[in-house]
This record gives sequence, structure tokens and C-alpha cells, in this order.
Amino acid sequence: MLNVAFRIVGDIAEAEDVLQEAFLDAFNKLKDFRQETTFGLWLKQIVVNRSINQLRKRKMELIELDGNHLEDIPDEEPADDDEIQYQVTMVKEAMKQLPDGYRVVISLYLLEGYDHEEIGQILNISENTSRTQFLRAKRKLMEILSRKGKVI
Repeated sequence: MLNVAFRIVGDIAEAEDVLQEAFLDAFNKLKDFRQETTFGLWLKQIVVNRSINQLRKRKMELIELDGNHLEDIPDEEPADDDEIQYQVTMVKEAMKQLPDGYRVVISLYLLEGYDHEEIGQILNISENTSRTQFLRAKRKLMEILSRKGKVI
């Protein structure tokens, strides 16, 4: 759960605070847990919501856009396991440099497995804005990696 909070807020001390508050929320709302899902998934949702609220306190801005600006980056041949692990590490390091709005959307989509509709509901933005933020985050991530000479 700490990793979930950290990927969203981008600061380990802040993620620890978010996690502590999330555990307090979960404890106080334990009677509301209906077992419609697993306890872990219920707790993860609390952590994600707390993390996003923390970002909102920092006045995170997600820009609402009109139109559809979807682009696809072509797939490349699969690499060996060591190369993949190296690339994952480089991407995670580069993600720390993304603006909060980009980092949140790309983390929720790629790392937490939410779809754009769910991200839109969580962040109170349109599905199209989530997609656009994701694509811009990918583009920015590629720029950061290419500046470091780490084109993936």
C-alpha cells in the first residue's frame, strides 16, 4: 500500500502520512466494509483516494481538453529479462520527474490497472481528459528518457 501512495504523491514521507491516514480511515469505517470485494482492494481504494486528496491539497491541476488527441507509440521487440528490469527502473525514475497530474494518471493506468473511465471518476475529470493526460505523460516520459540517453 505504501508503494501505491508513493507512486501517486511522489514523496516517501508524504506517502507514509497518507498511508497512516488511510489506515485510520479504514479502521474507522470497518463496519462499512460489505465484503462485496476483497479487503485488500477496499483498503487500496482508500489509499488511492487519500493520495489523490493529498495531491489536491497541493492544488494539482488537470487540464480539461476538447477533442481527441490519441497517439500510439509503436511496439518494439521484447528484450531479455535483465534489459526489461533495467528499463522498468529507468521509467520509474523518470516518472518521478513528471508533473503531479501526469504522474497520477499514468500511475493509476499503468501500475494500478485502472481504466480511463475509473480514473476519470476518481479524479473527477472526463474519460477523454484521462486519456489525454496519459498520452501527454507518455510523451513527456519519452522526452525525459531520451534526454538521459535512455530511449526505450
